[in-house]
Amino acid sequence: MNLTKTISNKKYLFLDRDGVINKRIYGGYITRVSDFEILDDFLKSIGFLSNHFRRIFVITNQQGVGKGLMAPDDLKKIHEFLLQEVEKYGGKIDAIYYCTDLKNAQNNCRKPGLWMAEQAKADFPEVDFSESIMIGDTKTDLEFAINANMMSVLLLTEYSTEQEISLADNCIFSLTELSNQLN
Repeated sequence: MNLTKTISNKKYLFLDRDGVINKRIYGGYITRVSDFEILDDFLKSIGFLSNHFRRIFVITNQQGVGKGLMAPDDLKKIHEFLLQEVEKYGGKIDAIYYCTDLKNAQNNCRKPGLWMAEQAKADFPEVDFSESIMIGDTKTDLEFAINANMMSVLLLTEYSTEQEISLADNCIFSLTELSNQLN
């Protein structure tokens, strides 16, 4: 699939964390740095993506904190580790936005709601969602992109559904594929 024409003019990149940046633990939670396995594909791509996009943001639901499975400080340590690794590979992440609310909490800040997108816009006023893409591996990520008027890109996995594929503006098999097409 050739994405160059549709993505090459985008200026801002929003990335889901689990399943896009690091190995997802299906049915479980990453609760400490030793559980956080960054995907080789992400590390190979982050330097190029950092040079291509003006800003890169991580947008992630982290209800493990809300469930009491980890402390907020544990999440902070995981994100500090991520930022250190990104820097080692010549990349940058401008900000990491997360929501620790439980899925069933009223008025929660989780995707697909726009709270995290609005935080990014408040911190970086130049961000234009119509010039942004969101790459994720779940329906919630795609709905977040749709709600924010961003281009939605599904990172295909063995668990991707027909519904997710139909919601996405584009699908990719890897961030390396995206980087190669933008190069």
